[in-house]
Amino acid sequence: MMFLVDESADARIVAHLIALGYDAILVARSHGPGLADEKVLAVAHAEGRALITDDRDFGELVFRQQRPHAGVIFFRLGTTVLADRIERLNHVLTHYADQLDQFIVVTDRRVRVR
Repeated sequence: MMFLVDESADARIVAHLIALGYDAILVARSHGPGLADEKVLAVAHAEGRALITDDRDFGELVFRQQRPHAGVIFFRLGTTVLADRIERLNHVLTHYADQLDQFIVVTDRRVRVR
């Protein structure tokens, strides 16, 4: 699986994913900072990468505007502590590996696949 990590998410997630053996890149490094959300989603789709983000605007793009995607992992957490984010991401990678091409909402207590 390949991932594109949005500017809104913690950039250190990239290093964690790479350490696990995944192909992961940070959008700001690979495509420049300040890229519009529509373009971020289009890049992720074109490259076949699941997008990891904290930005709720991607829900609007995917569900209301019906923009194509290769998967979105939307962190809706009450914490910015990296260890908590990594723990929730690891949970998703372990328990939802076959659904990473969907829109996944990750909260402190649950995961919803839409």
